[in-house]
Amino acid sequence: MNESELLRVEKLRTYFCAQGRTVRAVEDVSFSVQQGSTVCLVGESGSGKSATAFSILNLIPKALGRIVAGKVLFQGEDLLQLSPKRHRAILGSEIAMIFQEPAAALNPVYTICEQIAEVLRAHRQCDAREARRQAMALLERVGIPDAGRRLDDYPHQLSGGMRQRAMIAIAIACRPKLLIADEPTTALDATVQAQILGLLHDLQQETGMALMFITHDLSVVAEIADRVLVMYAGRVVEEGTVMQIFDDPRMPYTRGLLKARPSVHSGGSSGRLEAVPGNPPDLAKLPNGCSFRPRCGYSSSRCEQSMPPLETIDGRSVRCLHWRQIGATAQKPEAVL
Repeated sequence: MNESELLRVEKLRTYFCAQGRTVRAVEDVSFSVQQGSTVCLVGESGSGKSATAFSILNLIPKALGRIVAGKVLFQGEDLLQLSPKRHRAILGSEIAMIFQEPAAALNPVYTICEQIAEVLRAHRQCDAREARRQAMALLERVGIPDAGRRLDDYPHQLSGGMRQRAMIAIAIACRPKLLIADEPTTALDATVQAQILGLLHDLQQETGMALMFITHDLSVVAEIADRVLVMYAGRVVEEGTVMQIFDDPRMPYTRGLLKARPSVHSGGSSGRLEAVPGNPPDLAKLPNGCSFRPRCGYSSSRCEQSMPPLETIDGRSVRCLHWRQIGATAQKPEAVL
């Protein structure tokens, strides 16, 4: 690992077992996250984004699946090989996660103060009074009004946006070096979404933490990303800088996602969005060759023979046999802001 590299994922594979079938949720995924940078994972539901995040943290429930192969190197330590004690010491302290649904992630029988204090007391050895003081400061930092009173509220007493802010307060309590955010703005209105994104940006500027952001919202990606990983059927199918992905997408699936998003050039109320043709694949029964082949307008007989390799050139990677033939016709990222 180089000095600026905080996280490196190497050939990660995670399989789930469902009704006697093997679901290949994460297949041969490799990427890195640099210190202070923002890496976005995008793709349709079921493409492997969240499974990748849970695999990185080694939080795959053993009753449901297992990490079959790969390495997850965080500052040189393989998170998949740590002792339970060392694993607990890193999670919540040096790596934290904002879960997709705060109403489910927050414990309904404990107050917000108790849930923040639990993290502080576990990793910072604070006494009860100091933990409460820091918990109130964290709620104030994430923009919850009247933080002193809200400390003793239970999750059901908070709005969706406030629950999300409380989740962020828990995640940043120990000033982690890496924050993984799994769809943190889903189901929030546009105003609250903008506030949450602004808050995460400010926290990055203050602490220098890296952000791994999982989303299907390409307008968010265009706004915050340094690098983008496009996932399909559990694999990375394209990776590059945000400008490369939006200005010059070379994987047909990436082009389809970009065409399917609303933009200021979509023609107003009469404009029609282009859906990616076909349906997402069954991960327990993938087609031969390229997984995207049944939905791709560029497919040929070669695409049926074997899975295309992830080719890397000029700082970007593409998993497609025909990517050199595909021109730069997607809109620029400014169009979605």
